[in-house]
Amino acid sequence: MTRTRTAALALATAAAALAPVLVQQATAAEPAMYLQDPAGGEKTMKSMWTDDEMHKVEAQFRFHPGVRYKTVTRPGHSAAPDYERKAGDPRTLAWEPSYEFAWSVSDSTVVKKAVTVKEGEHPIVVHAVLRRADRSAVAQVRKELTGKPPTGREKVAGGKRIACDTGEYTVEWSVTRSGYGTLHGSLRWNSSCEQYRTAFSQDHGKQR
Repeated sequence: MTRTRTAALALATAAAALAPVLVQQATAAEPAMYLQDPAGGEKTMKSMWTDDEMHKVEAQFRFHPGVRYKTVTRPGHSAAPDYERKAGDPRTLAWEPSYEFAWSVSDSTVVKKAVTVKEGEHPIVVHAVLRRADRSAVAQVRKELTGKPPTGREKVAGGKRIACDTGEYTVEWSVTRSGYGTLHGSLRWNSSCEQYRTAFSQDHGKQR
């Protein structure tokens, strides 16, 4: 087992432990975890029509907690103590969230809501705020996207680290298609790192 693989197993175990609250869609070597609003699959979205029922906007949001940590060198199995391995250091755990937005814009042709097309370029504005339990904002992103296709997805880096175990947060988000409307949503996120600490404990992942 290579050192890289050993570290990857640590991450995989942590990801599996978080499975009840985080969606997974990647390999064990690079687990991807996120919370999604609305809950569901790739095509599950919130939607709204303009008042004249000629234009429809759909949106989906994913919050990626983005765990970060440093690795430390640990000895190998007692039968081969010189074979060192890299493992996650629980003392360095922190979160570095990113925010992912998806949208779909449709236009009615001839009959309202009955026949629609997706064409042209669209101005899209995405926005998200991460709030503490007291409603104060701890992080925020806003991005204006121009010339975007009618269906698309954009991931925005949060650029700010969040300390572990600092409570439960609310993520408020919105996707706006100028002239059509704005879709809103929110979700809850618990900043506990306990599952990762367990995965990165002293004896975790030891070679046999």
